Amino acid sequence: MIVVSGATGNVGTELVRALARAGEPVRALVRDPGKVTPPPGVEAIAADLTSPDSLGPVFEEARALFLLPGYPGVAQAAAKAGVEHIVQLSGVSAGTGNHGNAVTRYMAASEQEVIESGVAWTILRPCAFDSNALRWLPQLAGGDTVRVTFPQVRTASLDPYDLAAVAARAFADPAYRGEILWPTGPEAQLPAEQVSVLGGLLGRNLHSVELSNDEARADMLADTPPEYVDAFFEFYVEGVIDESVVRPTVEEVTGRAPRTFAQWARIHADDFRQAGPVR
Repeated sequence: MIVVSGATGNVGTELVRALARAGEPVRALVRDPGKVTPPPGVEAIAADLTSPDSLGPVFEEARALFLLPGYPGVAQAAAKAGVEHIVQLSGVSAGTGNHGNAVTRYMAASEQEVIESGVAWTILRPCAFDSNALRWLPQLAGGDTVRVTFPQVRTASLDPYDLAAVAARAFADPAYRGEILWPTGPEAQLPAEQVSVLGGLLGRNLHSVELSNDEARADMLADTPPEYVDAFFEFYVEGVIDESVVRPTVEEVTGRAPRTFAQWARIHADDFRQAGPVR
């Protein structure tokens, strides 16, 4: 039995599907099992990762866990329950060692806890996700203009499908225990290039508006705590991390090349078409 936290998220959904296709028994952790229809062979169970002491039933008969970052005590609870292997989702910034950064701090703390848990571990440090483009849906519903933050920052963004494939392989192959893996997509793009890809796919004359740093900060502060806004500015304005680096990790682990942003966009085209525009 493999337990998947965040089972309805962009990565978790793909991982549950990948494990189910491989015939692995899966326990998907969700907020409300009544609102999900899991694939055959998958058990959906309610769980509160902020309450590690309540997770005993979650880990019954489980041999492995896919763990989201930022939940202190869960790795220890899994180890206590007899889980043998944890695949810990983390991020590129965890490698900087800058614990003054709010995002880096919780990523690094998650890694440290799983390493010190006493069970076998694999850590995934992916770059940005293709699915981050879904944040543009409200703007696309309103028209053909997309306001982009950090317009000069290239990212080798990664399809969550490919990250899930790497995680599934890490569960299957003991060779990846004790390893830190750095999955990326196959090409580094600017936000405007991704907007252009979407425009061509949707048959819309989309154009991007580059936000200044002050405009971007104001927009982000509307729904993001200040310490996390500061963290992203450290990453992308001060250049603390570089997510433009293209790495061969996905192909080395899975045996196939990662999907491009254009491939991801075609697969998820209906999400963008349903968003609008509203005329």
